[in-house]
Amino acid sequence: MAKTVKVFDLNGKPVEKLKLPQIFETPIRPDVIKRAVLALQSKRFQPQGRDPMAGKRTTAESRGVGLAMARIPRIKGPGGTGAFAPGTVGGRVAHPPTSEKKIVKRIPKKEKRLALFSAIAATASKELVASRGHSVEDISQVPIVAVDELESLKKTKEVEEALINLGVLSDLYRVRESVKVRAGKGKRRGRKIKQAVGPLIVVAEDKGIGEAARNIPGLEIVTVKSLNPEVLAPGTHPGRLTIWTKSAIETLDKLYGGGEA
Repeated sequence: MAKTVKVFDLNGKPVEKLKLPQIFETPIRPDVIKRAVLALQSKRFQPQGRDPMAGKRTTAESRGVGLAMARIPRIKGPGGTGAFAPGTVGGRVAHPPTSEKKIVKRIPKKEKRLALFSAIAATASKELVASRGHSVEDISQVPIVAVDELESLKKTKEVEEALINLGVLSDLYRVRESVKVRAGKGKRRGRKIKQAVGPLIVVAEDKGIGEAARNIPGLEIVTVKSLNPEVLAPGTHPGRLTIWTKSAIETLDKLYGGGEA
């Protein structure tokens, strides 16, 4: 039986009721979701390889047997420093990674579809949302469904006020408290700031909220047609705190119908 939820206005007051599509009744499969998320992430991996001549630019040769020393290649001269061979300083790597290696993971279309439906269904489980680390103390229902006016907000202040009225303030505060500068060399590689993942707002059409909400830490805006398992289950963990607009729910029902994987 389809679940019925309240639709809240921007002041956080219920204005009507809405029946959720059958897709929200899909069995939650964390194993399938994880496979789909890793398949998406694998397409962004940078191929890694080694210079074929790395560690080999030397005239080192082995001195043979009978000298009471290891038979590794050694550079010319009285020093006898080892070179070229694996295990020597500056020598080649025994089995280096090659850029030709297939690093993109692929999964069947039906499995990908099941992962998406399962990740959507997980957003309707308050227990999963709470276990993922989101603050749900002030939230009356999961998933949160808001009126379509949310899509048309043009100012950051308006978006923040709407989120506060919908009971998401504690989760936004959790994200802001989590922001920290990464230790070590990671801060020099494009990952200087580390922070928690915040709420997700799913809209039927971005009429201005995308630009208005881009400066709110942890908050992400996505259209229904752009939904994928990774935005619904970051880090392969399903149950992201999600706010749907009424039009987004209706569009979801039109796109996927009964929700059969």
